[in-house]
Amino acid sequence: MHRFLTFPILLPILLGIGLLCLQPKSHRVRSSYIMAAVLVTSVLSLSCIALTLLRGEQALACILVSFSESFSISLRIDGASMVYGGIVSVLWPLVTAYALDYMSHEGHENRFFSFWLMAYGVVLGIAYSEDFLSLYLFYELLTLATLPLVMHSMDEKARYAGRQYVVYSLSGASFAFIGMVFLLNYGVGHLNFTYGGVLDPNLIAGHENTLLIVFVAAFFGFGVKAAIFPFYKWLPDASVAPTPVSALLHAVAVVKAGAFAIVRLIYFGFGADFLRGTWAQNVVMAATIVTIVYGSARALRTPHLKRRLAFSTVSNLSYILFSLTLMTPAGLLGGLTHMVYHAFVKITMFCCAGAIIHKSGREYVYELEDCGRVMPVTFATFTISSFALIGLPPLGGFAGKWMIAEGAVASGNPMAYVGIGALILSTLLTTLYLITIVARAYFPVGQLDTAALDRIRDPGWSMKVPLILLTASGVLLALVSDGLIRFLALVSQGVL
Repeated sequence: MHRFLTFPILLPILLGIGLLCLQPKSHRVRSSYIMAAVLVTSVLSLSCIALTLLRGEQALACILVSFSESFSISLRIDGASMVYGGIVSVLWPLVTAYALDYMSHEGHENRFFSFWLMAYGVVLGIAYSEDFLSLYLFYELLTLATLPLVMHSMDEKARYAGRQYVVYSLSGASFAFIGMVFLLNYGVGHLNFTYGGVLDPNLIAGHENTLLIVFVAAFFGFGVKAAIFPFYKWLPDASVAPTPVSALLHAVAVVKAGAFAIVRLIYFGFGADFLRGTWAQNVVMAATIVTIVYGSARALRTPHLKRRLAFSTVSNLSYILFSLTLMTPAGLLGGLTHMVYHAFVKITMFCCAGAIIHKSGREYVYELEDCGRVMPVTFATFTISSFALIGLPPLGGFAGKWMIAEGAVASGNPMAYVGIGALILSTLLTTLYLITIVARAYFPVGQLDTAALDRIRDPGWSMKVPLILLTASGVLLALVSDGLIRFLALVSQGVL
């Protein structure tokens, strides 16, 4: 038993609870303690991944609580865990550094960082879960840990967004639970993630259609957190949260947890071979195609900066889900590739949006005329990230979209070609809704209030450094895309 694996999960949860207990005494914990806790957790998490790689097939595993031979809360790192856990462990400290400055002006920092730390541990719990029961536990805890972050300001908009978030999330999770029950009843006697699925061919004979119905219900249940149409509304509304929260909701924590759960559901639960070529595959693929186009179209029509980026997330999350619904190793490879690159790009864009709103007070796209001149670092990082999300080579978004398109063509599914058309249309819309922002910032038209513009400045180095590091990380990851894709290919084939 490797209890070392529990440290990255339990440490931030316990520290967050401890920090919350200080709240009634109005103690203000120094930011250095928060940063140290996050960095230590990240180092432990990445160490667990590295140790697993060094051990080869002897993966790091641990049982937290054992209820019976079939039921336990247990942890294990496999290839998919490495991908999601690596994203979380690299990006969370950078956004924490950004948040320490940003939240100093928001108030209630103890409460905020209490749930921030708890959410960090819970997300790593999702990444390192060994089975569906463990995943489901942490999945539900994520809703509870992030709800206070969404509602941080506690005004009417925040309370409304919180109600939307919790209703959508818990309702979706209830449908996901149905899938877990059927996997246990028609499976091989356990819920451990097994590449290829856990269904028992002898038990499912004659019940195939019932299981397909259950799969669709579970897909949309987990898909709520991934903002699948028509269950996306909570995500744009959650943009009222402080920007560090929005960055994590839209890039790392909640939406990626939904996509990661669907990876487990398709490839490690029901099994791609069982689902491929069925009506259920066509239903879920059609939903992702609709979401891709709808999210991009809504983003183009939305003038509010953060809400525009939120609808962009709705669309890009379904890039990942579309690739996963191809139900082939190439589809899994494309989905994981876009998951990685989208995380780095979108978290940077939200942090840029927060810096713009924080320093200029301007929240709408039409208010950003000439802001590129007075906020050069912020808009430079935003522009690079925009080109990456559009898919301009050699930046990371290009590799993600290319792998998805390759997987779609190789699948031979006629509907996959419709998906490729949706990707092309969405890329055009993405170009329009992002270049509009960049063009206004650098090439203003009409009358400008130069006096007001001259009072705007880039944020201090405590926020600029994370922005630069986030952008540099995304660019560096694009430069090593060959090695990353080779690693993800091993994961998608079940080798890791």
